[in-house]
Amino acid sequence: MMGEEKKIAVEEVDGVDVPPRARVTPETPAETFGRKRDYLAGFLAETKPAPAQGGADGQLMDSVIEALKSIYDPEIPVDIYELGLIYDVAISEDGDAIVTMTLTTPHCPVAESLPNEVELRVLSVPGIRDAEVKLVWDPPWDPSKMTDEARLELGML
Repeated sequence: MMGEEKKIAVEEVDGVDVPPRARVTPETPAETFGRKRDYLAGFLAETKPAPAQGGADGQLMDSVIEALKSIYDPEIPVDIYELGLIYDVAISEDGDAIVTMTLTTPHCPVAESLPNEVELRVLSVPGIRDAEVKLVWDPPWDPSKMTDEARLELGML
């Protein structure tokens, strides 16, 4: 082994495909109930029909927006959608959602956790197969991006 020369093969490529994102296969309600009978009994009693998939389906988009409206900025008592932090929501025909968002400031205390919470909430919407959050800083957020409802809530109207 001492006298052997090892060579590493090198191959130049223009780019690589993005690997698919891993997702946990959902359990059936019966499997979940059997595993977490006491904990989830009340939750499983309410079943929601899954909206039809598809980017053009307004009901699916409305469901995603409602999920986003359930997330509040910890420093401002207004949800992130009304605050204007959500710049775009795109849903493919397969139910893949891409949410483009920003934060009030790059130094926001929830800069690490809020995008993850947005992804998890969007993934929880029936009909959404995958969710990705793109955090952008351009254009920067400012109070003019808030809805009138948010301004009214904060006493800015």
